[in-house]
Amino acid sequence: MPEVLQNAEKSAVQSVPGGADHVAIIMDGNGRWATQQGKPRLFGHRAGAKRVREIVESCPDLGVKYLTIFAFSTENWKRTQAEVAGLMMLFRRYITKETQALNEKNVRVRFIGDRVRLDKKLQTLMDELEELTKDNTSVNLTIAINYGGRDEVARAIKDIARDVRDGKLDAEGVNEGTLSSYLDTMVLPDPDLVIRTSGEARISNFLLWQSAYAEYEFIDTLWPDFTRDIFSEVLDRFNGRDRRFGAVKK
Repeated sequence: MPEVLQNAEKSAVQSVPGGADHVAIIMDGNGRWATQQGKPRLFGHRAGAKRVREIVESCPDLGVKYLTIFAFSTENWKRTQAEVAGLMMLFRRYITKETQALNEKNVRVRFIGDRVRLDKKLQTLMDELEELTKDNTSVNLTIAINYGGRDEVARAIKDIARDVRDGKLDAEGVNEGTLSSYLDTMVLPDPDLVIRTSGEARISNFLLWQSAYAEYEFIDTLWPDFTRDIFSEVLDRFNGRDRRFGAVKK
């Protein structure tokens, strides 16, 4: 994407000095939460989807302008056929049910990930929601579906190689900014904070390039139990951190 357009997109939402403008969340623990309730895993995924609304709606008051959530990874296809089918159905229902509310709340929605493997109905719903909310400015919600950090970088490199071959890009001029401009997140600022719920302490191939200088919070709370108050507490801890980005504090 041309740099001028990229900067225009990024400046559309004003930053909050010192705060976590962009928070990314690995929403983990839905299946375990359901098991604790004696319910099937999809029951937990439905509860997790409901939790998303509360967290999105809390963002303006908490100073979060960009929220990116990890809904389905490129590795999640390894789950049982029944669970995958149930998740795809849940995504379709979520978009259909939440479209009006998201638009009324002035939320701009984007999707990242490789859409090719998703069914056509889901792709259409995603396209329609992005188009409907493209001028909204309260919160930038990005939903990662069939997303993997390594896959994203590989797709970007293929596109760069193609443009170099076609004479659209000078290979000698390729740098970090070039790669960033070919990623799914090209119009988004890098995340300030990445949160993973459910007690797991790994990043699971999520926003690998973009999170080079992000702060991380690994918390024990399962995603369906991740409330606005817990979100606020995590943000408070983040605001107390000293971020130097490789420099030495003077």
